[in-house]
Amino acid sequence: MKSGAQLGLFARPELSLDEAFSRLTRTVLPGPREDEAWLEHAQGFLQGHEALFEELRKSVRWRQEKREMYERIVDVPRLYATLPADGAIPPILERARALLGARYGESFERISLGYYRDGSDSVAWHGDYVARRMPRALVATVSVGAPRTFLLRPKGGGERVALSLGWGDLLVMGGSCQRTWEHAVPKLKRAAPRIAIMFRPIWEAHDQSPDY
Repeated sequence: MKSGAQLGLFARPELSLDEAFSRLTRTVLPGPREDEAWLEHAQGFLQGHEALFEELRKSVRWRQEKREMYERIVDVPRLYATLPADGAIPPILERARALLGARYGESFERISLGYYRDGSDSVAWHGDYVARRMPRALVATVSVGAPRTFLLRPKGGGERVALSLGWGDLLVMGGSCQRTWEHAVPKLKRAAPRIAIMFRPIWEAHDQSPDY
C-alpha cells in the first residue's frame, strides 16, 4: 500500500471537461412513443474530479434536510446545498453549465448538490419534485468522488436500469423521464463519499426543491 507521501508524488490530472461530448451515449427507455424517456451518459466527462470533490466538500455550507415520514420528522440521509447560496460556483462548473446549455438548448440556472458521505446516505425512489408534473424536462448531473449505484425504474415499478455514477461521469435525463420513471440511490454496507452536482432550469418561481 502506498503511503500518503508516495501518493503525493503523483500529480492529479488538471480539471477539464470533454467539451466535444465524445463519450456520450444515449439510451431510450422502454415505454410508449408519445411518452419517450431517455438518458445520455458520458463516463469521465469531468477530468480531475478529485480536486473538485475536495473543493466542494470543504468550501460549501452543507445542510441537513428534514422530511415527514410515518407521522414523524426525520433527517434525510444525505446532505444538500445550492450554489451560489451555500458557496461560490467553481469556474469549471460555470463552464459545464455553459456547455450543457449550448448542447441541449436549455438555461441551467439552478445548481444543487447532494453529498453522500458513506453507504448509509441514500435517496428513495422519486422523480424531480417539479419536473415529474411536466410533459418534458431536462436534468443533468455530474458525479464526483467514488461511484454509487444509480437505479431507475418505470413509475409504479418494473424492470430496473442500473448505472454506476462517479469519477466525473455525466448523466442527463430527458423527455418524460422525470414523469414516467423514478430514480434512487440505494444504501450500501460500505461506500466512499460522492457528491452529485445537479444542473436544472428554474421551472417555477417558487421551485426551491433540493431534488438530486
